[in-house]
Amino acid sequence: MEKTSTEFVKLAQTADVAPGEAKVYEVSGRRIALCNVEGTFYAIDDTCTHDGGPLGEGELHGGQIECPRHGARFDVRSGRAVALPAVMPVRSYPVQVEDGVVKVGLG
Repeated sequence: MEKTSTEFVKLAQTADVAPGEAKVYEVSGRRIALCNVEGTFYAIDDTCTHDGGPLGEGELHGGQIECPRHGARFDVRSGRAVALPAVMPVRSYPVQVEDGVVKVGLG
């Protein structure tokens, strides 16, 4: 089995996204919602799998983000859909935090 390497790219400063907030960043042609859950950062695609809604504009409830269009919820740690009407997960990305810089893995 061949190992693929993950390229980590700078997304934000830790101070840019307060606990309980999500912000959207565009990197390498992707819109990524960066979520701060009690000081731990998670990154998921910004697009709801139900109807393409902007997840980063939704409310963060603990480890779940709610789509502002129809209320679908996703676990930001895994991307798993946890509330209808969404049933398909969103992509989640590995995150590294080094010296106040949040990096996301795009591999």
